[in-house]
Amino acid sequence: MKSIVYSETGPASSVLSLVNRDLPEPGPGEVRVRVVVSGVNPTDWKSRVGQKPGESLPFAEVTPNQDGAGVVDAVGPEVEGVSVGDRVWLFLSAYQRPTGTAQEFTVVPASRVAPLPDGVDMRVGASLGVPAMTAHRALTVAEDGPRRLAPGALTGHTVLVSGGAGAVGHAAIQLARWAGATVVTTISNDEKAALATAAGAHHVVNYREGDTAAAIRDVAPDGVDLVVEVSIAQNADLDAAVVANRASIAMYADNGGDTAVLPIRANMGLNTRYQFVLVYTEGEEALQAAAEDVTVALRDGVLAVGDEAGLPLHLFSLADTAAAHEAVENDAVGKVLIEVGSE
Repeated sequence: MKSIVYSETGPASSVLSLVNRDLPEPGPGEVRVRVVVSGVNPTDWKSRVGQKPGESLPFAEVTPNQDGAGVVDAVGPEVEGVSVGDRVWLFLSAYQRPTGTAQEFTVVPASRVAPLPDGVDMRVGASLGVPAMTAHRALTVAEDGPRRLAPGALTGHTVLVSGGAGAVGHAAIQLARWAGATVVTTISNDEKAALATAAGAHHVVNYREGDTAAAIRDVAPDGVDLVVEVSIAQNADLDAAVVANRASIAMYADNGGDTAVLPIRANMGLNTRYQFVLVYTEGEEALQAAAEDVTVALRDGVLAVGDEAGLPLHLFSLADTAAAHEAVENDAVGKVLIEVGSE
């Protein structure tokens, strides 16, 4: 089978190689998936880059990419609920493992695959994983909010999605609206405003024009109940100015810097809760809850991708995985996917 591999950290064009490898066999509790589409996330290229070029890796050879979609090809012993021929979407495929989805076949724990409903495109399935799971976690950490998402779970809540044109922001808008929330999002230009609106945001605020806090308060006079935050370093003051009493701010990235200054009095007066979110370490219970809820949302027709759904797709071949990684590294707007095979 064809695989993309690297054996040391460094630039994509220097360390990623297309090679032939033996077909892997699933062990106890594992399944083998014939990959149709592989998804690329920022954590994929950051893992490949490491702290500096030439660093040693936890494994002799690594195949990148956490997310993907495909068809179950073989099932190992002690696996229940997954069968050969099942359409699935994959998440955290390469977490603490040497091989991800940038290859024709991948072996993963059965707990890392979820059903991809009939009629849902493989490109949608490969766009889930890290973005959708992160969005789910961010939307379910509020003290006064739900622990699971479903229609009506967020009715009466106002959600502010910071950076609604990104992959996580896009999923957060879709899931929050599906769950019944009023969704406000901030963006930086008209193009991204159109994407966030297509994703389903009720209100879009350009943070480069006028008084952002006043604009958010205009549509949420009582404040927002939950913030899905991509840049707390830049938005700490804004968030404090627009949150409601007992609001939660879920921070899933360090865009804008890895330190932040928080206004103490404003947050203390409102009993604001800050929650860090990293999908890799959130725990198995939260991961499985997200996988189940996201799959239900898929069955309800939520989480579409493409220009018309507010998440443009950038498609690459397996041989062009280096270019796909570079596109994400260079902040491509939308979702970068690698088309590995046909369904």
